[in-house]
Amino acid sequence: MKVDYECASCMLRQSREAIEHATDNHEKRMEVTLKVLEYMNNNFKKDINSNKLGTDLHHMIMKETGNNDPYKELREEGNQIAEKLIPMVKNLFKKDNSLENFIKIAVAGNIIDFGALEENTDMESLLKKQITINPAINDTKKLETDLKNAKNILYLTDNGGEIVFDKLLIKKIKEDYDVNIILALKENPILNDALVSDAKKMNLEKYANIISIGASSVGVVKDYISEELKVYMNSVDLIISKGMGNYEGLTEMYLKTPVYFLLTTKCNVISREIGVPLRSPVILKKILTD
Repeated sequence: MKVDYECASCMLRQSREAIEHATDNHEKRMEVTLKVLEYMNNNFKKDINSNKLGTDLHHMIMKETGNNDPYKELREEGNQIAEKLIPMVKNLFKKDNSLENFIKIAVAGNIIDFGALEENTDMESLLKKQITINPAINDTKKLETDLKNAKNILYLTDNGGEIVFDKLLIKKIKEDYDVNIILALKENPILNDALVSDAKKMNLEKYANIISIGASSVGVVKDYISEELKVYMNSVDLIISKGMGNYEGLTEMYLKTPVYFLLTTKCNVISREIGVPLRSPVILKKILTD
């Protein structure tokens, strides 16, 4: 996906937050802010890929501040919020154990995003509200059909916190469809994205083959991901893609594999791109060969 004019102010807000998390030194904050402004002036241009630009910007901030994980505490906080809500979620599954309900919960979990939303957002209250909202686009039936015919699928994660709900969905898919699941996460930190280490701590190896995407990028960026991931993306039967960053990156690629985008729209740009209201749950099948 290409940048829109609104992406500039969002990237600047996100940069300020990243800098504040990365260092307490006021002079260093000013120094890095000036570099951010210079970087944006030189690189924010029409038709530039949004998540590649965001990735490069965050790597520059991490390098200049000497802090390679500014969002560590927020990522851990996201996991804690999600874990706290597991009893409530399991009660929902007692009433409705359908694949659709597991997907809805996983999509609601995508709201836990300290990069896209203001950091003072009450994530717990927002998540409880989001769980009650029906998807604006719901291709669950198509996904159920494709899963019945699939042998291998690729699951691309997004944020810390929501990976707690991803685990429930991954377990459900594994048990009900007996497919081989390749679970791809970030090896190293970027924003509050879920990491390979998070998945291993949660024992997701019981249900999936865990791999690194080969880059610490905002979503997947065609120029940065590993050859291993590229092979999987073009050889599996379907891809389940969580979150906006992966949507931004995958829509810049040509893939013969059908992609199911599971996300909550948290910005006007992606909401307009998909054609749904802001903060809409979305379960969307896309073929990226056009």
